[in-house]
Amino acid sequence: MNHARADAQAVTRRMVLTGTALSLGAALAGAPVSGASAQTQKLSQADASYQATPKGSQRCGVCFNFQQPNSCKFVQGPVSPNGWCQLFGPKS
Repeated sequence: MNHARADAQAVTRRMVLTGTALSLGAALAGAPVSGASAQTQKLSQADASYQATPKGSQRCGVCFNFQQPNSCKFVQGPVSPNGWCQLFGPKS
């Protein structure tokens, strides 16, 4: 596993655990958990080290986190299919 891939998995795992803990806390407190509040909060583009240009052959359009036409499962705001961030993970 390369270093960039390990960093991406660590951030993703942290985000999932945080979202799960928040949802569980709300459920235990008796608050209704809507689909929106159960979702993980997205990182800012700066925190994800997003750039509008690819990094070699790595680009958002071939990442498993990319959602057509211009969004990401984990990064806020519009992202370019030709962009890149540290959460990059190639589609299988």
